[in-house]
Amino acid sequence: MNQLHPPVIDTPIDPAPRRPSRRSAVVPIREVGPEHRERIARHLLALDEHDRYLRFGYAAGDAQIRQYVDGLNFERDHVFGIFNRRLTLIAMAHLAYPNDFASAGFAEFGVSVAKHARGRGYGKRLFERAAIHAVNDGVQTLYIHALSENTAMLRIARQAGAVVEHAGSESQAHLSLPPATFASRVSELLADQVGQVDFGLKTAASQARQLLATVQEVRAAVRDGQHRSDV
Repeated sequence: MNQLHPPVIDTPIDPAPRRPSRRSAVVPIREVGPEHRERIARHLLALDEHDRYLRFGYAAGDAQIRQYVDGLNFERDHVFGIFNRRLTLIAMAHLAYPNDFASAGFAEFGVSVAKHARGRGYGKRLFERAAIHAVNDGVQTLYIHALSENTAMLRIARQAGAVVEHAGSESQAHLSLPPATFASRVSELLADQVGQVDFGLKTAASQARQLLATVQEVRAAVRDGQHRSDV
């Protein structure tokens, strides 16, 4: 492949959660816009060579990842993210729409999870979040491209009812989506609110930590100044 296409091959999705108690926990997922472009870039650039190969179909270099991130069309596509308490993007999904979506009626799903954040079910939660948005957008078919060795991603697709077709080292899953309902719209509305509140709380906590660090630095400087004046 000579060009970076959004999204092609998925990063290995974390397997079934190791901690059963987390399976039923709410995972705040926030739709992210162009203001988070740098966070998206840092997340993807942190992937190692093998993970980049699985995510993009080849071991994308830094410049190619930058090109992909710069080319994200937030007016057409949708990007969903999971942030840790330090507002680092640790998992993200890209729901890509064709240019002529009105006649095509399909979308493609791609996902990546930071290595240290795997094993928590984030891949599955992002798939569910993207799927409910696709339903409400009128998407008829959701496609997932993955390496055949990416059994965890294909398992998520199969569990959702997708048909998986193998073609050598690559596989394609296609999931027929139902029409939007009142319940699906309310579900997405609640998910949006949870994601926004969570991000707001984490932002406030981060600002508080920065303020506390600044206060401590000032106090240390004052104490140091007093010590020197006493000498």
